[in-house]
Amino acid sequence: MARTIEKKKKFKEKQVPSIIIGKRKKTLFLVGFFLLILGYFFMAQPPVYGFMSLHLAPIILIIAYLIIFPIAIMIKDKAPQSGD
Repeated sequence: MARTIEKKKKFKEKQVPSIIIGKRKKTLFLVGFFLLILGYFFMAQPPVYGFMSLHLAPIILIIAYLIIFPIAIMIKDKAPQSGD
């Protein structure tokens, strides 16, 4: 009887995954979102063949899509420590 209770407790402890999004992930997603808005804003500026439209905007968008967002998805937040 005691063994089944211990097994149930262990099973319940292992079953609960942490799905809370931490502060680091939120910050990275917000930085990525800001860079996307900035990149598309620069791309929409009037001189179509200007420096911002042709060079700066694509670089900012590549950084946002290929660096910031994947890092924000893959990064692991630290587990919160409980003070007993």
